[in-house]
Amino acid sequence: MASLFKKKTVDDIIKEQGRELRGTQRQITRDRAALEKQEKQMEAEIKKMAKSGNREACKILAKQLVQLRKQKNRTYAVSSKVTSMSTQTKVMNSQMKMAGAMSTTAKTMQAVNKKMDPQKTLKTMQDFQKENMKMGMTEEMINDTLDDIFDESGDEEESQDIVNQVLDEIGIEISGKMVRAPAAGKSVPGAAASSKTATISDEEIERQLKALGVD
Repeated sequence: MASLFKKKTVDDIIKEQGRELRGTQRQITRDRAALEKQEKQMEAEIKKMAKSGNREACKILAKQLVQLRKQKNRTYAVSSKVTSMSTQTKVMNSQMKMAGAMSTTAKTMQAVNKKMDPQKTLKTMQDFQKENMKMGMTEEMINDTLDDIFDESGDEEESQDIVNQVLDEIGIEISGKMVRAPAAGKSVPGAAASSKTATISDEEIERQLKALGVD
């Protein structure tokens, strides 16, 4: 029962009109088909009267045929008009929906503009930029301070001592090797032959360091 008293929307009215127009088109098509059938029958009757030599009957039937053909042509004009009305109705409905969407969008934009204060927004962005710069400067100062602390703590010297201790444990004396190393640009006889037995290769040093857990 509630649906009987429900107010029809524009879409409902458009749908009803569309159904009516489609029904009208179907009726026009049926009428045209009936007229075309009558036209053929009348043409056959005129030919029959002409063969029998009844000229008066031919004239009367010819006039009726002319009127019938005019009526058939009118059905095409009416059908075209109905199609145009259906198209115009759909276009108007589309335009109304577009106007409604634009109205809703305009209202939304008005509400946003009322809530948005350009000066306040600009100040917020400037404050953010200022605080972001402060944070960057603070981070840089902290990093510089930490670098100074770590540089003064002697970590580098302590690390070097540990490396030297490990090298001593695996039987490598760096100072001795450097003393025994030949000077650059001078060739020592037999050095190429004895270097493999007198010194430990770099691969062997790396292998032993890794075995002790030193990268």
